[in-house]
Amino acid sequence: MSVHGSIPALILGVVIIGVVLLDAFETIVLPRRVTRQFKLTAWFYRRTWIPWRHIAGHISTPSRQHNFLGYFGPLSLIMLLAFWAACLIFGFALLQYGIGAHEALGNEPITFARIMYHSGSTFFTLGYGDIVPTSSLARVLSVLEAGMGFAFLGVVIGYLPVVYGSFSRREIQISMLDARAGSPPTAAELLVRLAGSTDTPAIEQTVLDGVLRDWERWSAELLESHISYPVLSFFRSQHSNQSWLGALMTMLDVTSLVIVGIEGIHPGQARLTFAMARHAAVDLAQVVN
Repeated sequence: MSVHGSIPALILGVVIIGVVLLDAFETIVLPRRVTRQFKLTAWFYRRTWIPWRHIAGHISTPSRQHNFLGYFGPLSLIMLLAFWAACLIFGFALLQYGIGAHEALGNEPITFARIMYHSGSTFFTLGYGDIVPTSSLARVLSVLEAGMGFAFLGVVIGYLPVVYGSFSRREIQISMLDARAGSPPTAAELLVRLAGSTDTPAIEQTVLDGVLRDWERWSAELLESHISYPVLSFFRSQHSNQSWLGALMTMLDVTSLVIVGIEGIHPGQARLTFAMARHAAVDLAQVVN
């Protein structure tokens, strides 16, 4: 038994699939910030992060609160992938429903719920065959959806290792900051420890420039990775007294103090590191709105 077509369902299905594919492309493939007013991923994170943060505010123990907030980044990534998959399945179900050329085993009535089931089984390439497309266009859509399901699986397999690789590179430098600037890190502690690690001003200048040069590169890598993969902004460090934002602010404080003036220290490298750290702070603030 087949169902009659529906033009509004066809239009809505095309819109949903187009929006999801564009959003997935911009989030995973496009290595630059998108300035468009509405972005599906940004909408998703606003609708999930705000209530998650609100719930965390009711946890009185700091360590438990930090652990609870730490779950959001990885969990939200899985939720985002599931959200994309659900939207694609719903969009293809609207297209199949709009075309209306299907038959079910046992001559059962074709309802939208059964079309959703057919779309889901096609997307995940289960292929039970209990609902069969009977027109050429419906069959083409089924093949296209099955191929998109394979592509989605490939994206998940390739996306997760890249995100966690970027996270690991970010955290190594943050962990090293503990030995130099205390826990939590401060600009004054970093400068005091660097001053106490050498005997001559020339070596002190060399050591400071080396540290600031490393953090200039870290700030550039932070900017690149967090613009390419904005979800990394929600990945928290392993310890409650560490964070990428805290480390970035510490470097801004350190370079600001050096630029203002410390006797015997030339501020050349500090200006370069400050410019890169400031650039990262401003752009990432715009990314998370």
